[in-house]
Amino acid sequence: MNSLREQKPGLEARNAAWEVLQLVAAGAYADVALERVLQKRKLKPLDKRLVMELAYGAIRRRFFLDSWIDYLGRVSACKQPPLLRWLLHVGLYQIFYMERIPMTAAVNTTVELIKLTKLEKLAPVVNGILRSAIRSKEQGIELPLPVNSAEILAQAESLPIWLSEQIICWRGEKEAEKIAKAFNQTPPFDIRVNRLRITPDELLRQFLAVDIDCKKIEGCPYGLQVSPNSVELRNWPGYAEGQWCVQDRSAQWVAPLLDPQPGDQVLDACAAPGGKTTHLVELMGNTGEVWAVDRSPSRLKRFMDNATRLGMNSLNILSADSARLLNKRPDWEKYFQRILLDVPCSGLGTLARHPDARWRISPEQIDELVIVQTKLLEGLLPLLSPGGRIVYSTCTIHPKENINQIEQFLSRHPELILLEEKQTWPDLDRGGDGFYAASLEIR
Repeated sequence: MNSLREQKPGLEARNAAWEVLQLVAAGAYADVALERVLQKRKLKPLDKRLVMELAYGAIRRRFFLDSWIDYLGRVSACKQPPLLRWLLHVGLYQIFYMERIPMTAAVNTTVELIKLTKLEKLAPVVNGILRSAIRSKEQGIELPLPVNSAEILAQAESLPIWLSEQIICWRGEKEAEKIAKAFNQTPPFDIRVNRLRITPDELLRQFLAVDIDCKKIEGCPYGLQVSPNSVELRNWPGYAEGQWCVQDRSAQWVAPLLDPQPGDQVLDACAAPGGKTTHLVELMGNTGEVWAVDRSPSRLKRFMDNATRLGMNSLNILSADSARLLNKRPDWEKYFQRILLDVPCSGLGTLARHPDARWRISPEQIDELVIVQTKLLEGLLPLLSPGGRIVYSTCTIHPKENINQIEQFLSRHPELILLEEKQTWPDLDRGGDGFYAASLEIR
């Protein structure tokens, strides 16, 4: 790594971003790959931000960048050696999306990196494609337009064509374009104030006192939007004291729909990573009996470490499959007044936060997820007490996982009534992920 740092400024950061792209292409999740790459490099905060912007940006814009490779190269993107394809993405992303980086620096560093690999003979190819991209940008040359609106949107905003078609079908062309653009913006960094320990006004003053830009989130009573700086998150005011946790503004309205009361028996059936569970504990004043269930013991362990930091002692954990929970705990039949079911889903509402998700999910996988969600709903209903409430939530915008799922569930269970239903869409202007929640009550 020292040799990279010595050869050319910024080379190591670009090499790190290239490595993240390779790991994601091999199957790693983007956030996991980024953390793994950064842990083994001693980079300055500014370089870390460059790695994240380059890697996440190139992943988000994969379709668009591939289209430029197809347009400028002799070999299509999908037929390029993967190592070369992802490196070209690093270079092209800088040219088309990073105005603060000189175009010559984008070209030179990319060429230098390919020379460090077994593909060094392709350095002239890299140089040629990137310089052609610069000329195209300077001359106002754009990619040839596809034949229909769904393909045009998919290319412009880098979406799978099937998803572009679906969003246009659900929301119309104008709204679909706004949603697609929201998928590609850097998401705001939101936190939820722990009402057990501090008020939003008090925490806001603490952040501003150390020059961390922060503001309240409209319509989100305990939410603050923070502008991250070079200070490590764990060193921000109030972190060690458990005065706040990270949670997107859209997720913060899910737990209140459950309306948990102090002293209730409450179940969060798919609890990890735990943001909504800890919110429930806050709403209940840290009283009553709250159970957090998840299939992953390791995720529950991390969740409990965070809950301990937040000072939540009314919380119990259990590693189990919630679809078969009654078999494991028959004593829980009709036991809970409140059940939160934040199901495994496609995550199509969170593509701004998880840029690689758009390339992972497929319509066939969504159909498989709908079956999992149905089994969870049916398996958990016997645990709900008479007069009890269940909230079903997802972080997706797909109707099969949301409104259609709940309509079918209600048709099978006339003893249930729908109290409230809400779908949010990724918002280009105000920020926030796409979420869905339905609040149901048993008669």
